[in-house]
Amino acid sequence: MPQLILLNKPYGVICQFSEHPLHPTLKSCVSLPGVYPAGRLDTDSEGLLLLTGDGELQHRISDPRWKLPKTYWVQVEGRPDEAKLDMLRAGVNLGDFITKPARVRVIDTPELWPRTPAVRFRKTVPDSWLEIIISEGKNRQVRRMTAKVGLPTLRLVRVAIGPWHIGELAPGQWQSLTVALEDLPQGQHAERIGKDVAPAAARHGAAAVPKAPFFRLAKRK
Repeated sequence: MPQLILLNKPYGVICQFSEHPLHPTLKSCVSLPGVYPAGRLDTDSEGLLLLTGDGELQHRISDPRWKLPKTYWVQVEGRPDEAKLDMLRAGVNLGDFITKPARVRVIDTPELWPRTPAVRFRKTVPDSWLEIIISEGKNRQVRRMTAKVGLPTLRLVRVAIGPWHIGELAPGQWQSLTVALEDLPQGQHAERIGKDVAPAAARHGAAAVPKAPFFRLAKRK
């Protein structure tokens, strides 16, 4: 069965293996030969990136026709009201295209790794966290969506793609799974962020990953 790599891509790492004059590449995180990203993640974004050396699996994951939902935790500048949230949910006109409806909700500050470099805040402006789930993946889409409704993105972390979660992976860590194409989901969002990655890996002989903190959504008070 095809091999699938789950990588927690650090901030500042460019989503390619070939050398880059300004940024570290995926080679600094994954030393396996013959694997390539199934989809992309911006250099200034963090979190889950899927890689594989199997062309059919890569196509199956990255092709937008399969509509695998992508879940992001997004730190934004400002306090979102219902009007702004409804704009994101309904679809945002970005000029070159209108986004499809998204699932959006305000969340408490999630328990994540510190970002390096740290996020720059303006002391006079509050910040908030949103969970945004989209089935598209156009260039800088989430950042453009939040900016359009007046909520500029400060930090963006992808925590899930379809049923695959970032789980306990710290920045730069990766985990290997074997995947049967016939068992792949068809757009069903897994509701428990961070669950089932390690058990699934154990069932399929995944590479060992050093123990890392469990990143999860902070409980509401």
